[in-house]
Amino acid sequence: MLQETPPDTATAGTPHDRHRHLFKRYIAQASNYPPFTIDAARAEGVYLWDTDGKRYIDFISSICVNNVGHRHPAVMQALETQMQRYLHVMVYGEFIQQPQLELAEALCALLPPQLRKVFFLNSGSEAVEGAVKLARLKNHRREIVSFAHSYHGSTMGAMSLLGEEAIQAVFKPLLPEHRLLPYNDRAALARITDQTCCVIAEVIQSGGGVVEADDAFLQALRRRCDETGALLIFDEIQTGFGRSGQWFAFEKSGVVPDVLCLAKGMGGGMPIGAFVAGEELMALLDNEHPLLGHASTFGGHPLSCVAALASLRVIASPDVLPQIQAKERRIRGHLARIPAVEEVRGRGLYLGAKLKDAATTQKVVERCLQNGLIVFWPLFNKAVVDFTPPLTITNDEIDEAMEIFRRSVAEAGA
Repeated sequence: MLQETPPDTATAGTPHDRHRHLFKRYIAQASNYPPFTIDAARAEGVYLWDTDGKRYIDFISSICVNNVGHRHPAVMQALETQMQRYLHVMVYGEFIQQPQLELAEALCALLPPQLRKVFFLNSGSEAVEGAVKLARLKNHRREIVSFAHSYHGSTMGAMSLLGEEAIQAVFKPLLPEHRLLPYNDRAALARITDQTCCVIAEVIQSGGGVVEADDAFLQALRRRCDETGALLIFDEIQTGFGRSGQWFAFEKSGVVPDVLCLAKGMGGGMPIGAFVAGEELMALLDNEHPLLGHASTFGGHPLSCVAALASLRVIASPDVLPQIQAKERRIRGHLARIPAVEEVRGRGLYLGAKLKDAATTQKVVERCLQNGLIVFWPLFNKAVVDFTPPLTITNDEIDEAMEIFRRSVAEAGA
């Protein structure tokens, strides 16, 4: 029988003191840095409040998740309406569920005609796993190519594609026959051969420090995959859904992948992921594998699907997607007046500010947190500060956030 947990006599002080103690005692940690341990009480729009009433500007959108901000009214209304209908009713792909149909139709309408069938999942890692399985079914090859400083998830398959050997080492053996190439190096693409199953690439690398692929590199990559019969997979798990200033970052290059992986900003704050491919390619999951080629109990959960559809409609509004480039210019203008910022990378509201070194960045990020601004650094390049605010952020909120950043840089002695 489940009973109320008795008070922990080892804790004393404020509710936050107790919560922090319980967090460390019971919650498994998976951070690449000691956790911020903000004791979240509520959130709305660009702001988050802790249990002590302190307000923070979430300038990373919970790592590119809350593209329309926290608890957007349209998302909340969609969730409330769907909760009156049904929640989980059957494992993914067995029952017809209107939220899945409407979201898939809306998503495909945003994509090129080559990408017309959606497999819904719960996360980006699952999307990457499904995309690689699909490639294996297509050409029955084994070698997988990814790029240095890439990040595609933390499941065993996705971690096999990671562009950092030091993180992989303790979990080996991972997927065999994985080849790592330098990013943005067209000459290296010759190492993709007729033995290569698939190539997976981020259009803008996240963990590498907000590094954008050259259009010419992506175009050469597409040609090389066509020449060798390897499938091209784009990972837009962080860059999708307007963050780059376009619906998808790959649109700028004119290159269309064979498979597109999506998640994070898709769900308006709810967990959802997907991989999208052509109809004939996606049919291989049914026709060449008799059972459970890729399965998900909670994939395409109706609550996540209605939240995602509502989020898409918000992003498509005249006040959001068409305004992103102007908001980018506003942030860049503020950063240009901060001498410690050596370089600004990225596009749209997927930006990174390069500082002197990792130690400087850590001090600045910590000062920002103390001053009520949530920013962070990329996984593999800790000399960069990430700026990925909600796409719905206002000019006044940008100015407020950038003033806190300027002051924090000065206080950190950068």
